[in-house]
Amino acid sequence: MWWSQILLFLMGQSCFINCHLYEYLYIKELKTWTEAQLYCREKHTDLATVTNMTDMKRLLSTREGYMREAWIGLYDQTDGIRTWYWSLPGVEFNERETNWKPGEPNDFRGMTENCGVLLRNLEWLDIPCGLERHFICYDDKVILIKENKTWEDALYYCRDHYHDLVTITSLDEQRWIQEKAKNASTDYVWIGLRYNCLMKAWFWVCKENWGSNQSPASERWKNDCDMSGAMDAGGQHKWFQRNPSEELNFICSKN
Repeated sequence: MWWSQILLFLMGQSCFINCHLYEYLYIKELKTWTEAQLYCREKHTDLATVTNMTDMKRLLSTREGYMREAWIGLYDQTDGIRTWYWSLPGVEFNERETNWKPGEPNDFRGMTENCGVLLRNLEWLDIPCGLERHFICYDDKVILIKENKTWEDALYYCRDHYHDLVTITSLDEQRWIQEKAKNASTDYVWIGLRYNCLMKAWFWVCKENWGSNQSPASERWKNDCDMSGAMDAGGQHKWFQRNPSEELNFICSKN
């Protein structure tokens, strides 16, 4: 059966596992917010999006010696309504996940302060966008492929063009992948999850984690030899068992 051939292929792979689906880079150059955004988009992915405390702690670990306050991808469109956005298109700003310094944002002494910086204590501050500061870029290590393929074809596509079908092993990674899934053109997207009939367990194609990392939000799983894992592209982004012959969008990891 084709799944046994895939198993042999998987077992022959030496997989490099990166613990995160994106990484931050602290840039020690002085630029305005707009200049910093342009730099990050040209050389990396974008200015950093910080959506939870886990992200902030990881930002802390990127410091190389002393870190000044640094631009992140946080801005107000200056349309008269105080509404904040992230620089990366498609990522929603969630008021429940903010970490403003007490009293911020405030347009101090009447100045227009429409861009956000990260302070040394990881709090956010709004300051004028024309000031020059160091800044934090990030590199996105996953990509949504808006082509409809079977699970097997998606697996080979990712390995031929990038690294592998994506592995999700934490809530942080789940949040990142579901943001990608929102832009899919199919109701579900393939992820690198497959049932292994010989070992009688679900497994990630590129990680030794046998069934222990199923999402708490997943539907009830059945031990079916002809099933692969997919994420719901809308709603609560649960994981579902799908027939691997279905043709869906899919998400690849880049390294």
